[in-house]
Amino acid sequence: MRKIIVLSMISLDGVMQAPGGPKEDTADGFKYGGWTAPFGDKAYGDAVKKELQPAEYLLGRKTFEIWEDYWPKHVQIWPGINDGNKYVLSKTRKKSDWKNSNFIKNLADIKKLKESEGLDIQVWGSSELIHLLLKNDLVDELRLKIHPVLLGKGKKLFADTAHPSGFTLTESTVTTTGVILASYKRAGDVKTGNAGESIK
Repeated sequence: MRKIIVLSMISLDGVMQAPGGPKEDTADGFKYGGWTAPFGDKAYGDAVKKELQPAEYLLGRKTFEIWEDYWPKHVQIWPGINDGNKYVLSKTRKKSDWKNSNFIKNLADIKKLKESEGLDIQVWGSSELIHLLLKNDLVDELRLKIHPVLLGKGKKLFADTAHPSGFTLTESTVTTTGVILASYKRAGDVKTGNAGESIK
């Protein structure tokens, strides 16, 4: 069985829409595309390079359609995304000229993919897909870049439908620009208690 790993750049209020540029995703009138640009530094860059290692990819249709136009023209930046297998959840798309693109239809296909042998599966962008995965407790790791900015409206990483789940922090760094780079692994059920009893 493979792990499903969600990688996301988010604001303090959980917005993940269009982190890369003004024209990336303007759905619903989103005006702040490229909001991560002011926060790059060496630690941030090193984290991104680490994430670009070989993997396979699970994407929603909207993210895929942005990427299939962009990444084949920028092979030198991220060879892995062109060479790796890409699995796209879509009810309408069935084929693409972008090599190694595979289309799946439903949750059962995702579960079958997760249960198969192979490289770990990375999920980038794809807010609706992430909501589906979290609702069905299919996310093994979260790798988040939490930026010190509030965006208000925009597509959010977490929805009210998420399955209550415990996670353990496995790695964290704070960049010179105030971005928290945090990795979490799935860790059982949510634990509860009386908060006051832990204060000593």
